[in-house]
Amino acid sequence: MESTITRKHFLKVSALSAGGMLLSFSFLDKRLAAQPLDDTVFAPNVFIKIGADGTILLMAPNPEIGQGVKTSLPMIIAEELCVDWKKVQVELAPLDGKYGDQTAGGSGAIRGRFAALRTVGATAREMLVEAAAITWKVLREECTADNGYVVHKASGKKLSYGALSSKAASLDIPSKPMLKNRKDFKLIGTRIKDVDAHKITTGQPLYGIDTRREGMLFAMVARPPAYGKTLGSVEDAEARKVNGVKNVIKLQNSVAVLATSTWAAKKGRDALVIQWNSTEKLENTSEHSAAFKEMLEKGASSHARNDGDVDAVKQNAAKILNVTYEIPALSHGQMEPLNFFADVRDGKAVLYGPTQVPADLKADVSKQLGISAKNITVGVPRQGGGFGRKLMTDNGVEAALISAAAQSPVQVQWTREDDMQNDFYRPAEMYRYSAALSADKLLSWHQSGIGIGRGTWGDSYVAGALTNYRSDNQGLKSNTPTGWWRAPGANTLAFAAEGFMDEVCVELKKDPVAFRLELFKQAKQDPVGKITYTPDKYKSVVELVAQMSNWGTTPSGAYRGFATWFSFGSYVAQVAEIKMVDGRPKILKVFCAVNCGQVINLSGAENQVQGAIVDGICHAMFPKVTFVNGAVAETNFDSYEFLRMKDAPLDIEVKFVDSDDAPTGLGEPALPPVAAALANALYAATGKRIRKMPFAESLRQAGS
Repeated sequence: MESTITRKHFLKVSALSAGGMLLSFSFLDKRLAAQPLDDTVFAPNVFIKIGADGTILLMAPNPEIGQGVKTSLPMIIAEELCVDWKKVQVELAPLDGKYGDQTAGGSGAIRGRFAALRTVGATAREMLVEAAAITWKVLREECTADNGYVVHKASGKKLSYGALSSKAASLDIPSKPMLKNRKDFKLIGTRIKDVDAHKITTGQPLYGIDTRREGMLFAMVARPPAYGKTLGSVEDAEARKVNGVKNVIKLQNSVAVLATSTWAAKKGRDALVIQWNSTEKLENTSEHSAAFKEMLEKGASSHARNDGDVDAVKQNAAKILNVTYEIPALSHGQMEPLNFFADVRDGKAVLYGPTQVPADLKADVSKQLGISAKNITVGVPRQGGGFGRKLMTDNGVEAALISAAAQSPVQVQWTREDDMQNDFYRPAEMYRYSAALSADKLLSWHQSGIGIGRGTWGDSYVAGALTNYRSDNQGLKSNTPTGWWRAPGANTLAFAAEGFMDEVCVELKKDPVAFRLELFKQAKQDPVGKITYTPDKYKSVVELVAQMSNWGTTPSGAYRGFATWFSFGSYVAQVAEIKMVDGRPKILKVFCAVNCGQVINLSGAENQVQGAIVDGICHAMFPKVTFVNGAVAETNFDSYEFLRMKDAPLDIEVKFVDSDDAPTGLGEPALPPVAAALANALYAATGKRIRKMPFAESLRQAGS
């Protein structure tokens, strides 16, 4: 396979004065991507450094928030470079335009970089092989790269990459480096342990909260206790008396206490006397719900999609099925509470901490403080989860503002309560579905969604497979901040749409698996309007999970539910198998089939899918955010209930559809369908339909 280097992927080679090779590879422009090194190290590109002792350092360009890209992205380079993974060391790359888009979100790191990183490794490999051929005066085709060496099979000669680097630097860059055939992969598709596994399990400092710098103070911030309130008067005399407190700084809408320890900062914050003024409406969840129902009754002013004639077909329907699904607001609840280090002095800013968008943070700090972006450096540690919360830059910007005001290096630490009250929440939503049915056919499908803020969006696979389809989306204006939450849009829509699809199947007396396959066949053979998915790929996961679970033969005493969804380019189908114990579900097993193109790190991929399933079950069953007069009622994990070990599935079986396609998203797609699969299993077990999250609350109400 050939890979063409374009202007976007500009490379430049230069010989180093001390010998060696510098191959600059920039994703954005023609700036050089590395600096000359001494003769003990050479850098084929900004992603690779190889020492004379054979040690190989690969840079992972995207933030690591638990999705495994610190391991899987370097694996792609190492595969094409043909190096020994045991000799590879990995570091997270600093923020630098030479690395391209350095974000973590939308399950995009692997699918966005797969081809480019293969080219990075292949280009360096080909130049090293060419250098060896010239050295030995043999044909290039007689030489091969293997585990950090170039080998001439006929003579048995071999040279290390380090020994070849200087000569390679003098060669022309291959315009079309040859990529390896998938059948020759040695790393991609195998199980590779996370590069930080040992450090994580032995408690070594990896995270932003571990940051310690000379002269650093610790800060805690008093922020508004409710949405709709703003900062009024501040009395800080008692706070300043707390042992260890060094400063109290008033910001635009918050107050920071700086101290010699986190505990002293917290004690000082607790001693503040603040008057918070109500300047906007203090909203309540009950009011949101009432407004949703009113808006659904009134209807949308226009349709997001409108195929066929939904209204006309209802006139001759044997039955109209109308139901409503309700979904609460959620916090992100990442394991690592927010924190950030900042040192802003003398017109320069050094920032270090958890963020999914380091470039956005740099731009926002530059704008807020009036500091040139070239004088701002951003470092990103490994992060204890993100799930979309760290797509917002507020924690980093706040730390920079505090440091600038104090003229001191500062680490701002949030408590769990701070996290819960100052989130950008997954918005509460409500969906109303209406389906027209004949005795044995689905005639029309009407989906109406309402959400806080931006509103709902998206369609299920029914769009494009059914002649009469309509979707409406509306947003409720609110001062409640909302943001992106793992698998945004899909994480709520999949529950509602696949739950309703199960209801349709029950009414039509159709097998849920067979009925989906009928729809995919219709979408492929006679599509209606725009289709945003590939029917055959949907079919591949549905058939695979049916085979895995031996669908149609449920074990005695168990009950099953099925669901499938497409998001971030990937297709997932799941079967949840449960039994009821004292009115609560015990999840025996979840079967999961995934079509995500080529899998890079098999163990990491399985981990992502299993983790997404557990996460999806957790947030379907237990937590919710309730707003009472603008404040969050659930302030910690005692009231914002998370899944416990006893509630986790006893087993999760994951299989991937074998594919030659480039990788698609994987960090999020396995989450959306599992709530519906569980809800459908609960219906099979109890005969009661769960249409409202959290399920545990709905089950208690149903049993009372």
